[in-house]
Amino acid sequence: PEPCFMRRSLLAARLSTPAPPPAAAAARRGLRALVARSRKDVPEGEAASSLVDVAAVSALPRQDPKADVEVEISHSTLNYKDAMIVLGQKGVVRDFPITPGIDYAGVVARSSSPLWREGDAVVLTGNKAGQYFDGGYAERATCRAEWLVAPPPALSLAQTMVVGTAGVTAAMCVDYLQRFGEVQPSHGPVLVTGAAGGLGQVAVALLHARGFEVVASTGRAEALGDHLRALGASDVVGRLQPEPKPLGKQLWAGVVDSVGGATLAAALAQTRYRGAVASPGVAGGGELATSVYPFILRGVRLLGVDQTMPYDLEGYPDDPQRWDGWRAERQRMWALLSESLGDDAIGAVHAGTIGLAQLPEYAPKIIGGEVAGRLLVDVKA
Repeated sequence: PEPCFMRRSLLAARLSTPAPPPAAAAARRGLRALVARSRKDVPEGEAASSLVDVAAVSALPRQDPKADVEVEISHSTLNYKDAMIVLGQKGVVRDFPITPGIDYAGVVARSSSPLWREGDAVVLTGNKAGQYFDGGYAERATCRAEWLVAPPPALSLAQTMVVGTAGVTAAMCVDYLQRFGEVQPSHGPVLVTGAAGGLGQVAVALLHARGFEVVASTGRAEALGDHLRALGASDVVGRLQPEPKPLGKQLWAGVVDSVGGATLAAALAQTRYRGAVASPGVAGGGELATSVYPFILRGVRLLGVDQTMPYDLEGYPDDPQRWDGWRAERQRMWALLSESLGDDAIGAVHAGTIGLAQLPEYAPKIIGGEVAGRLLVDVKA
């Protein structure tokens, strides 16, 4: 199907349209899935990812032996990590071949866990789906019951995937700024860097809904200024320039930085006394050339944000109480998103809808920063 770049007045109605009956596509054909291979193993001129038709989800290449739930997927989304894997790039995937898709939404088709029953609507973001194990770019996926959460009643499954990992991460940033950074609307403006991306756009909308004055920073300020103002930004500025001194002018009560690198260093130098910076992104680079002065002279708090919610994964804490706490946090984030974002805001960050077959075409556009907002993947299309 062609991408659906629809008028915003029609988005809410379209996104709330019920998904087709879960088993319909599987009844017409075998189970469709996108399988990605390492770029180095693919002949020149050939795509790293391709659609396959298999008899059952168990035939996909990276199944989790501890999975106890099978989900009939209706929607997924295309994130930066997904795009890397679709293109066969290393760095965020444990091994190839794999079915990518770090997010998905659908209904439970089978469960041996008491947490879920057949027919339950569920959402997955994180937990290394699509990175360690087969993910959401298939008509079915298996996972561990603890990785799933119930979608908020106010959001359709399609809307949860317009929000997706980027939206959950944005919600965590806003929540962390308020809870751990003690940043309040009365303290002054909050800067959002990388504001043209999905995380940035959702962060702008969330902060505005919670009463903050928001300044959006993007390299596409001229092209997207009106759009970001419509989401709630009071001002739109260009990319942050490096600060020549360890401490710059105190501009921001808080910062949501989805860029990293030199942008994060500049944001730290410009954050006000006892302000806070939430750092979930690395698009601008993984190096951080800064000094301790923002921390020891201004008391600036740097808050790392990781929405993976690792449950029973090697290399992560193995305390079940902490897992339960992370699951509870995930539910709080979805509640925050549901309460703060209306249909108009979700529609505004929705950049378009594609099918599984179009993922290899759109992955380079995500990597190149050519897509502003969130791409929804209609798995059944």
